[in-house]
Amino acid sequence: MDELGDLVDVTTLAVALISVGGTLGGTLGGTLLSQRANREQDRRADREREQERHERAVQARRDLYARLNTTARAYRVAARDAVEAAQRGESVDPALLDAAKEAWGDEYSQAQMALARGVLEVASALNRALGVGYSVVRQLPSSPDLNGAYQRARTWFSEPLSDGVYLLRVTLRQDLGVETEPHFEQTRLQMLATLDGARDDLARLLAAERAQVAGPVGGTR
Repeated sequence: MDELGDLVDVTTLAVALISVGGTLGGTLGGTLLSQRANREQDRRADREREQERHERAVQARRDLYARLNTTARAYRVAARDAVEAAQRGESVDPALLDAAKEAWGDEYSQAQMALARGVLEVASALNRALGVGYSVVRQLPSSPDLNGAYQRARTWFSEPLSDGVYLLRVTLRQDLGVETEPHFEQTRLQMLATLDGARDDLARLLAAERAQVAGPVGGTR
């Protein structure tokens, strides 16, 4: 009887151990599955946050590019309209051109901290060209040759500066991936060189004209 009792006790203990082991194993397995699921959720959340950050960055770049394009066009148009109004003998409100100049300047200042090198080169060249265009308008009233000055201004705003604004727009679209021109880099460099050359020529003409109007320094006694 004692042996039978011992056997029963051993069997009972074995069953108990197996039951406890199964419970512990199930608990451990459930914990591991839960941890794995939590890690996967964390990774998914990280990917979603990264995607959201990327999308916000892309949208911010698009917004900046849109403002750059808009203010550049508005600045050129305001200067061109001022020239045409002056040639018709109409009064010109300088505040309109100054406001367009200031709006472009604000966006360009922000863009300098965010633009890629190639885009910044175009924006900087256009900024200098727009600045010369501003001088063209402001210098018109004092020009010794008004007809020539008006023709020079019309040519500048309808050709080199118009091409410069177009170059900026295309460069921005290329950088965003909206346009994909295989040989764009070569075109960009050629258009940049043309714009810079035209700007330098016009700046020299304006400087010579200012010197002519100012006359010789000093005078005779």
